[in-house]
This record gives sequence, C-alpha cells and structure tokens, in this order.
Amino acid sequence: MSTLHPVLIAGQWRAAEAPTATFTATNPTTGQILDGDVYPVSSKADVDLVLAAAAQAAPALRATSPETIAAFLNLYADLLEANREALVAVAHAETGFPTEPRLNSVELPRTTGQLRQAAQAAIARSWTRPVIDTKAGIRSLHEPLGGAALVFGPNNFPFAFNAISGGDFAAAIAARCPVIAKVHTSHPTTSRLMAECAHQAATEIGLPVGSIQVLYRMDHKLSLGMIENPAVAAVGFTGSRSAGMQLKEVADRYGKPAYLEMSSVNPVFVLPGYLEANGEALAAEFFTSCTMGTGQFCTNPGLVVLPAGSYAEAFVAAAAAKFAEAKPGVLLNKGGRDGLAEAVETLKAAGAKVVCGGEVFDDPGFRYANTILTVTGAQFIADSETLQTEAFGPVSLLVLCENDEEMLGVVNALEGNLTGTLYSSDSGTDEALYATLAPALRVKVGRLLNNKMPTGVAVSPAMNHGGPFPATGHPYFSSVGIPHGISRFSMLCSYDNVTNHRLPAELQDGNPLGIWRLVDGDWTK
Repeated sequence: MSTLHPVLIAGQWRAAEAPTATFTATNPTTGQILDGDVYPVSSKADVDLVLAAAAQAAPALRATSPETIAAFLNLYADLLEANREALVAVAHAETGFPTEPRLNSVELPRTTGQLRQAAQAAIARSWTRPVIDTKAGIRSLHEPLGGAALVFGPNNFPFAFNAISGGDFAAAIAARCPVIAKVHTSHPTTSRLMAECAHQAATEIGLPVGSIQVLYRMDHKLSLGMIENPAVAAVGFTGSRSAGMQLKEVADRYGKPAYLEMSSVNPVFVLPGYLEANGEALAAEFFTSCTMGTGQFCTNPGLVVLPAGSYAEAFVAAAAAKFAEAKPGVLLNKGGRDGLAEAVETLKAAGAKVVCGGEVFDDPGFRYANTILTVTGAQFIADSETLQTEAFGPVSLLVLCENDEEMLGVVNALEGNLTGTLYSSDSGTDEALYATLAPALRVKVGRLLNNKMPTGVAVSPAMNHGGPFPATGHPYFSSVGIPHGISRFSMLCSYDNVTNHRLPAELQDGNPLGIWRLVDGDWTK
C-alpha cells in the first residue's frame, strides 16, 4: 500500500496543502519505480506557509546561543549514525551507489563529520572574525544574515551534499540562519529519513520552530519565486549550470547572495617527463578517478591534456582498454543518462573522436558506456566553448597538443573550474613547462593539484570547493571547508562608538569569550 508522505513545515510534519501532483522515486539499477513511498508536489499554499514560518524563525534563531546550535548539530550527527543501517539501505536503492565503501564507510561519516566540525566552529566563533580598532572606537564581526537560507540539494551526494544534511545546511545552521531545504527528488526517502533525525534533534534541543523545513518538489516558478520573498536571505545550490543560472538571475535581481556550484571539467595537464616515466600507472589512476561513482562527481577529470606522440598514444590505448573492459556503473536517474548522451553528441559534433564507448549501455537500469574521446590541441583552442561541455558521468575528453605553446593555449582557453591538475616529473625535466603553465592555470581554478587526481574533496578548513565562473557563481566562496563555508550565510556588522555592555560578547573589552580577535592589527586572545 502506498503512503503519501507529509512535508515539514513550521516544526510539524503535515499533509501538503492541495498538492498539484505526486511522485515516487526510481531504482536506477533496475529502472523500476520504488513502490510504497509517494511524495507531494507542493503548491503555493505550502510555499507560503514555509516562508511565513522562516520569517518568524529567523530572529529567534539569530538570538540562539552558539552552544545550543552546537548541541543540535552534534545530536543530529549522533542520530544519523544511530539510523545508519536504514539510511544506507534506502540511499543504495534510490541512487545505485554501493553500500560499501561509498555510502556507509565514506559518505555518511563525511556527513556526520562536517556537522560536528560546524558545531565546533559555532562554539569557537572562528567564522565571526572579530576586528577591533581601539583608536577609532570601531569594532566589527560577522553575524547571521537576517533571514533564511534556501538550499537546493543535488542528486549525486544523498548524504554529504543533501539540502537537509550537507555542507550548505551545516554552514547555514552554524551561522544561525533557518534552512528551507528543497531536497532532490531522486532520493526523497533518504532525505525524509534524514529530515526526521534533524527534526527530532531540533525538538529535543529546543531550536526555534521553523528553523528547519523540508519540501520535496514544486513548480519551477515557485522555486524561483521563493528567492524574491523577504524571508529568504541567501541561496545555496549544487547542480547544473542551466538551473543555477536561472536561480542567479533572480537572486541578482533582488540583491540576494546565491552560492552556486554549477559546472566544471577539471582539466588535468600531463607534462612530457611525467608521461614518459609513468604513463601506464597514470592510465590506471585516471580510469579509477573518472569512473568512480560512475563519474558523477563535481571534480571528475573530464578533460586531460597531453603532449602528442608515442607516449600519449600508449596512454590513450591503456586507458581505453580499462574503460572498455569495465562494466559501466549505474547513473542516478534517466535524466542524467539522457543528459550525458546529449553532452557526448555535442562533443562529437564539435569534432571529438570516440576512442571507446560513446553510447547508451544496453541495460534495464540507467547506464552509459565508459567513454574516452580525443581532439587535437588546435581543435580545442578553435572551439573551446563547445569542447568544454560538461559530460556528467564516466566520460573524458583527451586533448593532444603538438607543443608547449599549444598546451598554454589550452590553458588560456579554459573557463573557470573547481580544480586544475599538473602532473610533472620529479626529475626536474618538466620544471620550465610547469613554470609556464601553472600561473595561467592558477587563476582559472579554485584548487590547484600536483601529481594527484582531483576527485577527492576533503572536509578541511584549508579546502576550496569553489572557483571562478562557471564552476561557481563567485570565486571567493567555498561550499566545503569550515569555518570559511559558514561565512557565506553571514553579514559584516560594524559597531561605531557603541557602549561596551551593548556590544556582542565577541567584541567586548577584556575578551570574555577568550577567542581570537584582530585588535589594532594584531591577532590576539
């Protein structure tokens, strides 16, 4: 028997108000609908209720102590771990990702880890960055935005980037901003189970009503319309460039910050000395990185640039053999598979030659053949915009350059990316070329790597999971890494000649919290 599940609005699980339709999740491994759980497509009535509750919650959550926020985040992490068996099983059914090690031993611990890091940062107040100018009598710090964060979760990380549990969620709550979570429709039951844990923790700790709300699906115009509402202060989004740009257009029009992670091909440059010495091992490393998670990572190496010649030919052959031999993994949904097929056709139409794959895999589930394509450096430079089309899956375009100048031309033709990698020989033979390429690549990417594939994104305070447009909407911000990620949901607040007892504790004389502050140009406790 099917169950129409409620939405989380104003601190209560309640039936959707006049839903416009319903939907169910699909098992991408089999292509079959997952029976039993049915979810509402929310109407404007739900949206209006959510926005009204968020407006009421914002000032109350802003006034909540960091210690209470930390207690919620820690309890939430504990509850996720206590329910890990059910969460992992459902996430596996809805995404096709393996339970081990991906979901149980990697992604769920990453999720609880970043929640606990956010809790620590809330107590430490490190994201507030207090600054005091005693001579001028002016003091400043970062405080919560005066409204809610509207968070759109992606399909490719059901735990770690979920709108109800991921980095944007953790950062917004740590900054004491209510979250309106628009969870992804590819994994609604996973999201509901996590939201139940979040709601339980919020209730037990006593967060203000409406601090956390959840909707599953709504008309696209309603999603955009939420951004216009004064209750929404910022947007967090991970997804496609086309959807992100629509959100950005509305956010810009209404002066709302929109933190968008959208598109990246993550170029990997292999310099001659390294290729000659390590080509075969690199082919294996490249295969693992490109096909991990069926290539559905924002940091997938979708563009590999090589010096043309016999060593490049050997690399292409070795990589193609591995790609062709391995059965393609499961893609997250039919839309992802069809979008991947369209992207490959776009690359082929621009002159890319298929070395292996290049077609939908004959299987009841959603799969696309592991694919390698090639173009020359001259072709890439001549049509770089088209040849940087992101193929979100186990697909990579290899660019074969005739000389060093052509390699530099490829760098200069790149759009903004999350990552850029340079493989160079330890012997020193690649130093001159590295010195030419690295400065040009540095300004095109958020994270620069050496001799390492870009797929992993550690939850580290030094991480930058951002980059120049169109990788993200703004090159200054990172969606991964605490405390920096928390500052996205803050505003800079200055106090001029304000009496000491009226100041926030972070700025008061004597430093009653014992935190790091920049006082008259020196960091001190």
